[in-house]
Amino acid sequence: MAATANATDDMIHVAKWHFGQKEWSPFSDAEMSRRQNGLRAHLANHKIDVALFTSYHNINYYSGFLYCYFGRKFGLVIDAKSATTITPAIDGAAPWRRTFGDNITYTDWRKDNYFRAIQGITKGIKRLGIEFDHVSLDFKTQLEDAFPGVELIDIAAPTMWMRTIKSSEEHTLIKHGTRICNVGAQACMDALKAGAGEHEVALASTNAMVRDIASSFPFVELMDTWTWFQSGIMTDGAHNPVTNKKIAEGDICSLNCFPMIFGYYTAIERTLFCESASAKHLDLWNKNCEVMRVGSNLIKPGKKCSEIAIELNELYRSWDLLKYRSFGYGHSFGVLSHYYGREAGVELREDVHTELKPGMVVSMEPMIMIPDGQPGAGGYREHDIFIVTETGAENITNFPYGPEKMIIKG
Repeated sequence: MAATANATDDMIHVAKWHFGQKEWSPFSDAEMSRRQNGLRAHLANHKIDVALFTSYHNINYYSGFLYCYFGRKFGLVIDAKSATTITPAIDGAAPWRRTFGDNITYTDWRKDNYFRAIQGITKGIKRLGIEFDHVSLDFKTQLEDAFPGVELIDIAAPTMWMRTIKSSEEHTLIKHGTRICNVGAQACMDALKAGAGEHEVALASTNAMVRDIASSFPFVELMDTWTWFQSGIMTDGAHNPVTNKKIAEGDICSLNCFPMIFGYYTAIERTLFCESASAKHLDLWNKNCEVMRVGSNLIKPGKKCSEIAIELNELYRSWDLLKYRSFGYGHSFGVLSHYYGREAGVELREDVHTELKPGMVVSMEPMIMIPDGQPGAGGYREHDIFIVTETGAENITNFPYGPEKMIIKG
């Protein structure tokens, strides 16, 4: 262990804790080098000396390490030759074991130890790339104090565009995720019955997915996999939390299964009914499923995100349901979670004019919300994930939706 100690005491401030062996990763060395070298090419072309990443998604994407914030700073420094994660001592040597590259540990003994660690490997730099969309005003001020005279350059958008085109290895991992989504969805359906608590249905799904993830890889950190399961009025928001509400016969329900694997998020969402559905509910549900079918066929290379949204808007408008649409029609998938990451350049919305390209991974997820008290009240949403190919798109979810399969009899 190499360590740098303060001259006035024997407390370690910056160290290299390299204990154990590098851990198994789903990504090859060639894949990780591809990512880092792509970034290095961008840095060289824009005369940026060093990149300092601070976000969950970019640290994970470029190093393989996914941090747990807990009130401490993390970083990833990439220059022309090396990649080094900067992590707090409370995490021990686990960050080094997960990092494709080097790691430096800093302690809490002085508030500037994080910056001291970065300064030690960035001497003489003139231009530093940072993520403007992730750096707070306070943190920006701290960086300016730690690097006087250094120009701070935004690299958030360029790295987002690099992440939008997924490699074949990423496609393989994402396919594992969608398969495990289906395991969670089936567990939801098996647990759904009148009188059950939403939380019990969600627990059955999450447990099934975690166990499947654990059995699918030689070594994997089991973190952040979760399920939202809503019923009745709770279905009006796609991100409403699980409650202990008891499910009643005739309730509209929503399953939302989200396995997290090596920082990669996948999802399946389905509308279900407990025991039965009214005629009005069935009419609205079938209409939303038609939007799902049409939208799925629109995903193909060369199609603009905005074109898909506008075309599907017309379908809702023809039924006077556009006023009940509650969010965009889909988004990019990859290094993503409910609390980090967003490739906002690939969202199926009217104001996003990006053309879909082979290698991209996007969802189709139409939703309408009929307000409580109206006939057919509740939230209707379906969700599949697609890999954009050279000629079209591959649906990697392939799980049934609609009234034929999703009215669950106890």
